[in-house]
Amino acid sequence: QVQLVESGGGLVQAGGSLRLSCAASGRTFSSYAMGWFRQAPGKEREFVAGIRWGGGTTYYTDSVKGRFTISRDNTENTVYLQMNSLKPEDTAVYYCAASLKFYPVVVLRTPVPYDYWGQGTQVTVSS
Repeated sequence: QVQLVESGGGLVQAGGSLRLSCAASGRTFSSYAMGWFRQAPGKEREFVAGIRWGGGTTYYTDSVKGRFTISRDNTENTVYLQMNSLKPEDTAVYYCAASLKFYPVVVLRTPVPYDYWGQGTQVTVSS
């Protein structure tokens, strides 16, 4: 089993920054591909950013490229999402997720291959 706990959400003005953390426990963290997703009220959960085992490959949805950075610290069993230049449309509940198997990046951009999910953390960006 894997437990994922997100933190770092909050209320920020447009243009501001937040750093989300996802602490993992229960299994060898370095075996995972990790992803960040978000879900706004009335909308489907959408992919935000992902990182492969060992932190060698990162990938983002187009709307956050250049503003968000995903990273991981395998020694701390933690994945981060640094969010800069935040916009009101970034407002959502943000979830981290772990995939235990190899999948192409195109698949990792969907919720399907993720085996474990955190409880989510609210990010609210005011205009």
